[in-house]
Amino acid sequence: MDFQLLLQKDMSKTQILVIGRHPEILQTVIRLINNNSDWHATGAITDQEALAAFNANVYKIVLLGGGIENDSEATLCAAFRTQNPEIIVTQHYGGGSGLLFAEIYQALGS
Repeated sequence: MDFQLLLQKDMSKTQILVIGRHPEILQTVIRLINNNSDWHATGAITDQEALAAFNANVYKIVLLGGGIENDSEATLCAAFRTQNPEIIVTQHYGGGSGLLFAEIYQALGS
């Protein structure tokens, strides 16, 4: 597949940045999200990874997983909203793929 076509295909998907402190859980959440043909997830474990990813792409949603400290959450959300006031930030509390999808659909307003 042509790189430009691949890039256009990925950009037509809803871009979701998933931040979580537990690598195994983060991998599972990313895999589940990417199973939806309308979504594309990118994961970050550290605040630095999250900020770098956010600066490198245009995201519609930031999904905050478990284990993120309150100070980190506040700092990240402030940085994201400074760069993109329209960004949707939502929490994912676990509970399986059905709940994950419902959280994303609710955040998107659909």
